Amino acid sequence: MDNPRPEKVAVVDEVRQHFEQTNAAILTEYRGLKVKDLAGLRRSLRSNGGEYKIYKNTLVRLAARESGLDALEDMLVGPTGITFIEGDAATVAKVLRDYSRTNPLLLIKGGVLGQKIIGPQETTALAELPSREVLLAQMAGAMAAPMQQFAALLKALPQNLAYGLAALRDQKAAESGEPADAPAATEAPGDTAEASAPDAPAPDASAPDASGPDVTDSAAPAASDSESAPPAADTEPPDTESNPTAE
Repeated sequence: MDNPRPEKVAVVDEVRQHFEQTNAAILTEYRGLKVKDLAGLRRSLRSNGGEYKIYKNTLVRLAARESGLDALEDMLVGPTGITFIEGDAATVAKVLRDYSRTNPLLLIKGGVLGQKIIGPQETTALAELPSREVLLAQMAGAMAAPMQQFAALLKALPQNLAYGLAALRDQKAAESGEPADAPAATEAPGDTAEASAPDAPAPDASAPDASGPDVTDSAAPAASDSESAPPAADTEPPDTESNPTAE
C-alpha cells in the first residue's frame, strides 16, 4: 500500500504478531451469523485458549505475506474470522467443529499450525485428536510402563538366582551320581535316632542285668535244695527200744 494510514499499519502489525506468537490459527466464514451467535462463539473459544478476531481481508493478506504465510491468501475470501490459538489447538478445533454442527452458517476454511498450512479436512482431523491433557497422560503411562517392568525385573532377580543355584546343585548331584536332596552319608532309619542321642557306656558283662532277675539262675538253687532234702515218705519212725521213756 502506498502511504498507508497509521490505523491500517497498526492492524497489520497486530495480525502479524498474532500469526508469529500463537500456536495455530483457524480461519472460518461467519456469513449469516448474528451478533449474539458470534458473541457466544467468542466466549466458548476464549475459555479454551482461543481468541476470535475479524479483520479486513486486505490487511490480513499483508500480515500473512510479512509472516511468510502467502498460502493463506486463497482462504481470505468473503467474511472471514480468525481464531488465534495460544493453548491446545485440538481443543479449540473441537469447539469450532461442534459449533459448526449446530450452526451450519459457520464454515471452517482451514488454517495454519505452526508454519504449516492446513485445509478444512486437516482442521477437522485436528479436532479428532485427544486433548493435551490426555496426550500427556498417555505419554506418562508409556514412560511408566518400562519403569514398572524394570522394578518387576529387580524383584524377580533373587528368586531367579535361587532357582539357578538349585538347578546348578541338581546338575552337580546328577554328575556325581548322588541324589540332589540326599544327605552325604546314607543312614538307616534306626541309626538316625541313635546318632542324635549321646553315647551311652557299654554294658558290663560282670554286672547284674538291670532288666530283672534271671529266671533260670534263680530257679537253679531251688531245685538243688529239693534234691538234697529226703522225701517225707522215707522218714523212719524213732527207735522205741533205744528210748527208755517209751515203756
